[in-house]
Amino acid sequence: MTNYFVEGLQGSGKTTLAGKLAEKHPDHRALAEGDYSPVELSWCAYMTRAEHQKVLEAFPFLRDDIRRSSHAEGDHVVVCYTKVRTDCQDFYRTLEGYEIYNNRVSLDVFKRIILTRYRNWQEDGLIVECSLFQNIVEDLILFRCLEDAEILAFYRELREAVGKKDIHIAYIRTEPDDIGINLEKARRERTDDQGNEVWFSMLCGYFNECPFATKNGMKDAEGLIRHWQHRQALELEICETLFPGQYTVFPSKAYGEVDI
Repeated sequence: MTNYFVEGLQGSGKTTLAGKLAEKHPDHRALAEGDYSPVELSWCAYMTRAEHQKVLEAFPFLRDDIRRSSHAEGDHVVVCYTKVRTDCQDFYRTLEGYEIYNNRVSLDVFKRIILTRYRNWQEDGLIVECSLFQNIVEDLILFRCLEDAEILAFYRELREAVGKKDIHIAYIRTEPDDIGINLEKARRERTDDQGNEVWFSMLCGYFNECPFATKNGMKDAEGLIRHWQHRQALELEICETLFPGQYTVFPSKAYGEVDI
Protein backbone atom coordinates (compact mmCIF):
# COMPACT_ATOMS: atom_id res chain seq x y z
CA MET A 1 0.00 0.00 0.00
CA THR A 2 1.40 3.38 -1.03
CA ASN A 3 2.41 5.98 1.54
CA TYR A 4 1.82 9.58 0.46
CA PHE A 5 4.11 12.41 1.57
CA VAL A 6 2.54 15.82 0.96
CA GLU A 7 5.24 18.48 0.72
CA GLY A 8 5.66 22.10 -0.33
CA LEU A 9 6.23 25.56 1.07
CA GLN A 10 4.19 27.15 3.83
CA GLY A 11 0.87 28.34 2.45
CA SER A 12 1.05 26.21 -0.70
CA GLY A 13 -2.04 24.17 0.17
CA LYS A 14 -0.60 20.99 1.68
CA THR A 15 -3.42 20.46 4.17
CA THR A 16 -6.04 20.80 1.43
CA LEU A 17 -4.25 18.30 -0.81
CA ALA A 18 -3.75 15.87 2.07
CA GLY A 19 -7.50 16.07 2.76
CA LYS A 20 -8.31 15.31 -0.87
CA LEU A 21 -5.95 12.32 -0.84
CA ALA A 22 -7.60 11.07 2.34
CA GLU A 23 -11.02 11.31 0.68
CA LYS A 24 -9.74 9.36 -2.32
CA HIS A 25 -8.03 6.75 -0.14
CA PRO A 26 -10.33 6.09 2.86
CA ASP A 27 -8.33 2.95 3.66
CA HIS A 28 -5.29 5.14 4.48
CA ARG A 29 -4.49 6.84 7.77
CA ALA A 30 -4.03 10.60 7.47
CA LEU A 31 -1.71 12.26 9.98
CA ALA A 32 -1.24 15.97 10.65
CA GLU A 33 1.66 17.69 12.39
CA GLY A 34 1.48 16.95 16.10
CA ASP A 35 -0.08 13.51 15.62
CA TYR A 36 1.97 10.47 16.55
CA SER A 37 3.78 9.43 13.40
CA PRO A 38 6.51 6.87 12.72
CA VAL A 39 8.29 9.30 10.39
CA GLU A 40 7.81 12.78 11.87
CA LEU A 41 8.40 14.50 15.20
CA SER A 42 7.00 18.00 14.72
CA TRP A 43 5.20 19.33 17.82
CA CYS A 44 6.35 16.21 19.68
CA ALA A 45 8.85 15.73 22.50
CA TYR A 46 11.49 13.01 22.10
CA MET A 47 12.91 11.96 25.45
CA THR A 48 14.50 9.13 27.36
CA ARG A 49 12.35 7.08 29.72
CA ALA A 50 14.08 8.76 32.67
CA GLU A 51 13.27 12.21 31.27
CA HIS A 52 9.69 11.09 30.70
CA GLN A 53 9.40 10.03 34.31
CA LYS A 54 10.70 13.41 35.47
CA VAL A 55 8.03 15.16 33.40
CA LEU A 56 5.33 12.96 34.94
CA GLU A 57 6.60 13.90 38.40
CA ALA A 58 6.84 17.60 37.53
CA PHE A 59 3.23 17.77 36.30
CA PRO A 60 1.29 15.26 38.43
CA PHE A 61 -2.04 16.94 37.64
CA LEU A 62 -1.45 16.09 33.94
CA ARG A 63 -0.03 12.62 34.48
CA ASP A 64 -2.89 10.66 32.89
CA ASP A 65 -3.12 13.01 29.91
CA ILE A 66 0.63 12.84 29.36
CA ARG A 67 0.59 9.05 29.45
CA ARG A 68 -2.27 8.93 26.93
CA SER A 69 -0.20 11.10 24.60
CA SER A 70 3.01 9.09 25.08
CA HIS A 71 4.36 6.40 22.75
CA ALA A 72 7.30 4.17 23.63
CA GLU A 73 10.05 3.69 21.04
CA GLY A 74 12.80 1.47 22.40
CA ASP A 75 14.53 3.33 25.21
CA HIS A 76 12.82 6.61 24.25
CA VAL A 77 9.33 8.03 24.50
CA VAL A 78 7.56 10.32 22.05
CA VAL A 79 5.06 12.67 23.69
CA CYS A 80 2.52 14.42 21.46
CA TYR A 81 2.40 17.24 23.96
CA THR A 82 0.16 19.60 21.99
CA LYS A 83 -2.60 16.99 22.39
CA VAL A 84 -2.56 17.68 26.13
CA ARG A 85 -4.99 20.47 26.98
CA THR A 86 -4.00 22.67 29.89
CA ASP A 87 -3.67 26.33 30.91
CA CYS A 88 -0.25 25.54 32.34
CA GLN A 89 2.12 27.23 29.86
CA ASP A 90 5.13 25.91 31.76
CA PHE A 91 4.17 22.42 30.63
CA TYR A 92 4.30 23.40 26.96
CA ARG A 93 7.57 25.30 27.40
CA THR A 94 9.12 22.32 29.17
CA LEU A 95 8.04 19.78 26.55
CA GLU A 96 9.02 22.05 23.69
CA GLY A 97 12.56 21.83 25.01
CA TYR A 98 12.58 18.12 24.15
CA GLU A 99 11.83 18.66 20.45
CA ILE A 100 14.65 17.73 18.08
CA TYR A 101 14.36 20.68 15.69
CA ASN A 102 15.92 24.16 15.76
CA ASN A 103 19.34 22.93 16.86
CA ARG A 104 18.05 21.49 20.15
CA VAL A 105 20.17 18.36 19.67
CA SER A 106 23.53 17.91 17.97
CA LEU A 107 23.59 17.32 14.21
CA ASP A 108 24.79 13.73 14.65
CA VAL A 109 21.99 12.97 17.11
CA PHE A 110 19.46 14.72 14.85
CA LYS A 111 20.44 12.60 11.86
CA ARG A 112 20.55 9.40 13.89
CA ILE A 113 17.05 9.89 15.30
CA ILE A 114 15.55 10.55 11.88
CA LEU A 115 17.34 7.70 10.10
CA THR A 116 16.59 5.21 12.89
CA ARG A 117 12.88 6.03 12.85
CA TYR A 118 12.72 5.65 9.06
CA ARG A 119 14.53 2.31 9.24
CA ASN A 120 12.14 1.09 11.95
CA TRP A 121 9.02 2.33 10.16
CA GLN A 122 6.65 -0.60 9.53
CA GLU A 123 3.14 0.79 9.00
CA ASP A 124 1.86 1.30 5.45
CA GLY A 125 -1.02 3.31 4.05
CA LEU A 126 -0.10 6.69 5.53
CA ILE A 127 -0.87 10.18 4.28
CA VAL A 128 1.48 12.64 6.01
CA GLU A 129 2.31 16.34 5.70
CA CYS A 130 5.70 18.05 6.10
CA SER A 131 7.32 14.77 7.09
CA LEU A 132 9.98 14.22 4.44
CA PHE A 133 11.17 17.75 3.71
CA GLN A 134 9.79 20.83 5.44
CA ASN A 135 10.81 20.41 9.06
CA ILE A 136 14.03 18.56 8.32
CA VAL A 137 15.23 20.83 5.52
CA GLU A 138 14.33 23.98 7.47
CA ASP A 139 16.43 22.71 10.38
CA LEU A 140 19.40 21.78 8.19
CA ILE A 141 19.41 25.12 6.39
CA LEU A 142 18.36 27.62 9.02
CA PHE A 143 19.95 26.17 12.16
CA ARG A 144 22.79 23.91 10.90
CA CYS A 145 23.73 26.17 7.96
CA LEU A 146 24.50 23.14 5.79
CA GLU A 147 25.34 23.51 2.12
CA ASP A 148 23.05 21.97 -0.49
CA ALA A 149 25.55 19.18 -1.19
CA GLU A 150 25.58 18.23 2.50
CA ILE A 151 21.79 18.14 2.64
CA LEU A 152 21.66 15.99 -0.51
CA ALA A 153 24.17 13.63 1.09
CA PHE A 154 21.94 13.26 4.14
CA TYR A 155 18.93 12.56 1.96
CA ARG A 156 20.84 9.80 0.19
CA GLU A 157 21.11 8.15 3.60
CA LEU A 158 17.43 8.77 4.26
CA ARG A 159 16.56 7.27 0.87
CA GLU A 160 18.48 4.14 1.83
CA ALA A 161 16.66 4.07 5.18
CA VAL A 162 13.31 4.13 3.38
CA GLY A 163 14.42 1.03 1.48
CA LYS A 164 11.71 -0.70 -0.51
CA LYS A 165 8.82 1.05 1.20
CA ASP A 166 6.20 2.13 -1.32
CA ILE A 167 6.17 5.92 -1.10
CA HIS A 168 5.00 8.72 -3.37
CA ILE A 169 5.76 12.40 -2.84
CA ALA A 170 2.97 14.85 -3.70
CA TYR A 171 4.92 18.09 -4.03
CA ILE A 172 3.00 21.34 -4.35
CA ARG A 173 5.17 23.76 -6.29
CA THR A 174 4.68 27.49 -5.85
CA GLU A 175 5.81 29.75 -8.70
CA PRO A 176 8.79 31.76 -7.44
CA ASP A 177 7.00 35.06 -8.09
CA ASP A 178 3.97 33.83 -6.12
CA ILE A 179 5.90 33.07 -2.95
CA GLY A 180 5.90 36.71 -1.93
CA ILE A 181 2.24 37.12 -2.94
CA ASN A 182 1.24 34.15 -0.76
CA LEU A 183 3.24 35.49 2.17
CA GLU A 184 1.60 38.91 1.90
CA LYS A 185 -1.86 37.30 1.72
CA ALA A 186 -1.20 35.19 4.81
CA ARG A 187 0.22 38.25 6.56
CA ARG A 188 -3.04 40.13 6.03
CA GLU A 189 -5.31 37.20 6.90
CA ARG A 190 -3.57 35.93 10.02
CA THR A 191 -4.16 38.81 12.39
CA ASP A 192 -5.67 38.97 15.86
CA ASP A 193 -8.96 40.64 16.79
CA GLN A 194 -7.25 44.05 16.87
CA GLY A 195 -5.68 43.61 13.44
CA ASN A 196 -2.16 43.00 14.77
CA GLU A 197 0.04 40.83 12.55
CA VAL A 198 0.85 38.36 15.30
CA TRP A 199 1.62 35.44 12.98
CA PHE A 200 3.91 37.46 10.73
CA SER A 201 5.74 38.99 13.68
CA MET A 202 6.38 35.55 15.17
CA LEU A 203 7.52 34.18 11.81
CA CYS A 204 9.96 37.04 11.29
CA GLY A 205 11.25 36.72 14.83
CA TYR A 206 11.88 33.00 14.26
CA PHE A 207 13.61 33.60 10.93
CA ASN A 208 15.58 36.74 11.76
CA GLU A 209 17.22 35.14 14.80
CA CYS A 210 18.22 31.83 13.17
CA PRO A 211 21.94 31.29 12.44
CA PHE A 212 21.44 31.14 8.65
CA ALA A 213 19.67 34.51 8.45
CA THR A 214 22.13 36.30 10.73
CA LYS A 215 25.09 34.78 8.89
CA ASN A 216 23.79 35.90 5.49
CA GLY A 217 22.28 39.24 6.49
CA MET A 218 18.75 38.14 5.61
CA LYS A 219 15.65 39.30 7.46
CA ASP A 220 11.89 39.88 7.36
CA ALA A 221 9.76 39.23 4.26
CA GLU A 222 12.55 39.72 1.72
CA GLY A 223 14.80 37.24 3.48
CA LEU A 224 12.02 34.70 3.94
CA ILE A 225 11.12 34.84 0.25
CA ARG A 226 14.74 34.29 -0.82
CA HIS A 227 15.06 31.40 1.62
CA TRP A 228 11.83 29.72 0.48
CA GLN A 229 12.74 30.07 -3.19
CA HIS A 230 16.03 28.34 -2.49
CA ARG A 231 14.43 25.69 -0.29
CA GLN A 232 11.84 24.76 -2.88
CA ALA A 233 14.48 24.43 -5.60
CA LEU A 234 16.53 22.17 -3.33
CA GLU A 235 13.56 19.97 -2.39
CA LEU A 236 12.61 19.51 -6.04
CA GLU A 237 16.23 18.61 -6.81
CA ILE A 238 16.09 15.95 -4.07
CA CYS A 239 12.90 14.56 -5.63
CA GLU A 240 14.42 14.41 -9.10
CA THR A 241 17.77 13.04 -7.98
CA LEU A 242 16.81 10.55 -5.28
CA PHE A 243 13.12 9.73 -5.83
CA PRO A 244 12.70 9.43 -9.62
CA GLY A 245 9.30 7.99 -10.52
CA GLN A 246 8.13 8.44 -6.94
CA TYR A 247 6.93 12.02 -6.98
CA THR A 248 4.32 14.20 -8.64
CA VAL A 249 4.56 17.99 -8.83
CA PHE A 250 1.27 19.83 -8.38
CA PRO A 251 1.05 23.52 -9.30
CA SER A 252 0.00 25.38 -6.16
CA LYS A 253 -3.77 25.85 -6.03
CA ALA A 254 -4.03 25.10 -9.76
CA TYR A 255 -4.70 21.37 -9.87
CA GLY A 256 -7.94 19.43 -10.22
CA GLU A 257 -9.42 16.11 -9.23
CA VAL A 258 -8.04 14.48 -12.35
CA ASP A 259 -4.49 15.37 -11.23
CA ILE A 260 -5.05 13.70 -7.85
